[in-house]
Amino acid sequence: MIEVQNLRWYAVYVRSRHEKKVHQMLLERELTSFLPLLETWKQWSDRRKKVSDPLFRGYVFVNIDLRKDNINVLDTEGVVKFIGIGKHPSVIGEKDIEWLRKLVREPDAINGVVVSLPAGQRVRVIAGPFKDLEGVVVKQGRETRLVVYFDSIMQGVEVSIFPDLLMPVSTGTKSLHGDSSEHSGIVSVEKHFLRL
Repeated sequence: MIEVQNLRWYAVYVRSRHEKKVHQMLLERELTSFLPLLETWKQWSDRRKKVSDPLFRGYVFVNIDLRKDNINVLDTEGVVKFIGIGKHPSVIGEKDIEWLRKLVREPDAINGVVVSLPAGQRVRVIAGPFKDLEGVVVKQGRETRLVVYFDSIMQGVEVSIFPDLLMPVSTGTKSLHGDSSEHSGIVSVEKHFLRL
């Protein structure tokens, strides 16, 4: 029987264009695997087709007991290594996985993946499908662009969102609710960055 308290999410780096294959093989090994896929339309000269591409190229997420399952994961064809610091794989929070699940359910809002960290004031989304998501704004306009950054894999996702759905978050706290006495209005959007 699986001991749930020992299960943690980890990211594994896989060979180029092996994300779907690795994900399937991990499932066949009865391991919990998550591959965030983004559905898009691709146009060829003779046809147009809906395709599912990995949100983060080269990454697959696994929910395992590292002590028991690490060899089973590393022995999977196409897996290169666990993502982490040195020889220690980094644990990915359940919250980050839930946000990834939410993001791929809103493909029209996603503008792309970023690997650099913009700087700016934290904001929180106050309504809509991304309610309570925190981060920073990178572009301004009728549809503001936020970057949701995942520290564990050092990549982010750019999301379109209306500026009136944003509220500043106090930088002195990591609370999702900020200091309402300090910031009672809607944020005037300049440069910010969205970080979990």
